[in-house]
Amino acid sequence: MPPAQFAVPEFLLAVPYRIWLALAVLALGLVLAYLTGVINRRLLERAGVPEVIEGTAFERTAREFDTSTVRIVAKLSSYFILAVSVIVALTVADVNYLEQFWSGVAAFLPRVFVAILVFIVGVVVGDKVELLVAERLRGIKLPELGVLPSIAKYSVVYVAALIALGQVGVQTLALIVLLAAYAFALVLFAALATKDLVASAAAGVFLLLRQPYGIGDEVRVAGERGVVQEVDLFVTHIETGGEEHVIPNHAVFRDGIVLIRE
Repeated sequence: MPPAQFAVPEFLLAVPYRIWLALAVLALGLVLAYLTGVINRRLLERAGVPEVIEGTAFERTAREFDTSTVRIVAKLSSYFILAVSVIVALTVADVNYLEQFWSGVAAFLPRVFVAILVFIVGVVVGDKVELLVAERLRGIKLPELGVLPSIAKYSVVYVAALIALGQVGVQTLALIVLLAAYAFALVLFAALATKDLVASAAAGVFLLLRQPYGIGDEVRVAGERGVVQEVDLFVTHIETGGEEHVIPNHAVFRDGIVLIRE
């Protein structure tokens, strides 16, 4: 009995072999893109990235769209592999004008991927820096320092944006000059905003070294009379009549100290 023979439609036989090979490359690319996304997501999760970025503004925004930063990065890597697979498939298929396409879009694609990844990482790191600075400054009742977390965040984001734009070939010289001006203004602002704090610290060093008064002494400092409860680098705590006065050390150093002997 003759073996069964399968008839292949003529239009399939007319398709060049390179087209079939291109389709195979594309199918393999789809599989690799899926696996890359899954592996990257699991690696980031095992590395503890979700816990590190928990509470950041970018992560909260991602959660509002029913996703997460880790998933976005994983999908970004999948799309990159898929795009590369499409380019390779087009190369195998010998599409006309592919040489110009390869020298243009194909060379530009990796830079776009890196730029997007750098910007996302910059935003996430900026959010985390904002949280850390805010946590460090929590409890300091200085309105000038309340803007420091936002300044720290947007400084990181700005640098990340510069790197990302540089990856895609954007001329960033003007932005770098702007960054230098921003840094100078930031230093000037910090100097003006913390001048009293620096003065108090300098006066506190003098008071701690010379110790003109100590805990338990009755003094009159900056118009306040009471018993010294605590002296640290920045302030002196004086208690009088059930009230505690916190006096900056620069005011103590400026107005002088009166020790009361009775």
